[in-house]
Amino acid sequence: MLLRRPAVARTGPAVCAVEPGRLADLPPGSRATIVGLADGAPPSTARRLADLGFTAGTPVQVVRRAPLRDPVVYRVKDYDLCLRRAQAAHVLIRDAR
Repeated sequence: MLLRRPAVARTGPAVCAVEPGRLADLPPGSRATIVGLADGAPPSTARRLADLGFTAGTPVQVVRRAPLRDPVVYRVKDYDLCLRRAQAAHVLIRDAR
């Protein structure tokens, strides 16, 4: 038996339904692109992350993780820096690979 999906009428531009991920969830060796910062980020943390280069459109790579999984070293804009998982959870990413 062959099943067909019903035709869906498109009324506008396609909208990407993929939710952005969190930087803290990436395993070591992964790469992604930063989408922005989460709405719930404290202003001082958001400012510090932006000052460190965690801005929208910036590629980021997870370099390594401490033995107890915290902190984590990230490569951003050709330099390595270390963040706690709590801080990295405020950074939204896409295109993780």
